[in-house]
Amino acid sequence: MHATITAIANQKGGVGKTTTCASLGIGLAREGKKVLLVDCDPQASLTISLGTPRPDKLPVALSDLMGQVLEDMPIHLGEGIIGHPEGVDLLPANIALSGMEVSLVNAMSRERVLGQALEGLKGRYDYILIDCMPSLGMLTINALAAADSVLIPVQAQYLSAKGLEQLLSTIGKVRRQINPGLRIDGILLTMVDGRTNFARDISALIRGTYGAKLHIFKTGIPRSVRAAEVSAEGGSIYRHDPKGKVAAAYRELTKGVLELEKQRQKHSVGIAR
Repeated sequence: MHATITAIANQKGGVGKTTTCASLGIGLAREGKKVLLVDCDPQASLTISLGTPRPDKLPVALSDLMGQVLEDMPIHLGEGIIGHPEGVDLLPANIALSGMEVSLVNAMSRERVLGQALEGLKGRYDYILIDCMPSLGMLTINALAAADSVLIPVQAQYLSAKGLEQLLSTIGKVRRQINPGLRIDGILLTMVDGRTNFARDISALIRGTYGAKLHIFKTGIPRSVRAAEVSAEGGSIYRHDPKGKVAAAYRELTKGVLELEKQRQKHSVGIAR
């Protein structure tokens, strides 16, 4: 077993990164995969939404592990990891992570600290999903440096579509300078309101602009009030509204991600021959 690490990234907030990280992760676990979710945002939305309402009271969080890397101290396998009843593990975040962003500025190999903190865990999971913070600062660069791939949730709105250019440029830089193997799994359209012409136009614009260069997941994630309530429940959309359209859309996304992985494995076997 060697984990595929995927960063779920977009510097714009409110595009559904955290919901996507939790729903895809739990979706993969439901398909029998071993999954670790990593909260790489000092706001700790993923940690809170998965049932830890007071992350600042946690004895160990991601910032502690990254601090141990900076201090050259050993990390004990499994340290800080919290199990979740829906079959995933979580490496939580808290506000201390915002101090880590500052510490990284003067650190040696500063882009690789998160990758080093996760190194020992790769053999224990099939997938490690990183929920990135809404910025292109050092923590997001660390996530992109540690990742095999990036999944980009984009809200079906004009400004979200506009911010994509900046993110793609950053991914390009990381690829050239730090992580040449980094690939883009695709763009996931989120909060799609199929009833409005505007949302349909934006979806068509994104598909038209990027569809030739990048994979765009066929199923977008619909806007839903019930999905917005999930984060207060400590569980996933599959538990909260299993028959709803959002759960169905995330099941489709899970299938799409597993299919991508299958194609890649076939491709790498072909190359090895």
